[in-house]
Amino acid sequence: MIAQRPAGSVRALQASAESIPLADDAADAVMALLTVHHWTDLEAGIGELLRIARRRVVIFTWDQIILRRFWLVEEYLPEVAAFDDTRAVAIDRLIALLGGARIETVPIPHDCTDGFSAAFWRRPGAYLDPEVRAGISMLAQTGEEVLRPGLARLSDDLSSGLWHERHADLLDRETLDIGYRLVIADL
Repeated sequence: MIAQRPAGSVRALQASAESIPLADDAADAVMALLTVHHWTDLEAGIGELLRIARRRVVIFTWDQIILRRFWLVEEYLPEVAAFDDTRAVAIDRLIALLGGARIETVPIPHDCTDGFSAAFWRRPGAYLDPEVRAGISMLAQTGEEVLRPGLARLSDDLSSGLWHERHADLLDRETLDIGYRLVIADL
C-alpha cells in the first residue's frame, strides 16, 4: 500500500498494529481502516490503539454476514467469501476488545473512488480489471486461478446484459449498505 501512494504524500510510518512506535496517549483519536483482518494478534493490536488514543478509537470494518450477500461474492466469487470467513473479525468481538463501542453503518456511494472490496458495486466491469483486483485484498489474496471462472461468468453476463437485468434495482441507487461499519469507542 505504501508503494501505491502518490509522490509527495505525507510521510508514512511503517510498523505493525501490534507494536505502534508512538507514545501513550499520542493522539486524540486513532483509526484503523479495513485492516484488523490482516493483524497477526488482534488483541495486541486493539491494545495498541487503546494505548495511543486519548479520546477515541475508530475501526472501519465490515460485517461478513452482509458482505456474503453482495452480488459479486454471492453470484460470482463465493470462494472469496470462504476465504474471508477465515479472517473476518466479528464486530461483536471488536466491541468487546474495545470495552464497548457504538456502530455506524457506512453506505457506499456508487462512485466511490477508494477501491476496496465493494466500492465498485454499481460499476461491475471494474472487477474485471487486474489492477483493481490487485488493490482489493480479498481478491488479490484469493488468487487469479480461483477467481478466473467467476470472473469469466461476470464478463459474459456483462456482455449479454444479464448482469444489468438482474441488478437493475442498483443502477439508480446513489448509495448501498454492503455491510461496512464504523466501530467507535469513546474513551
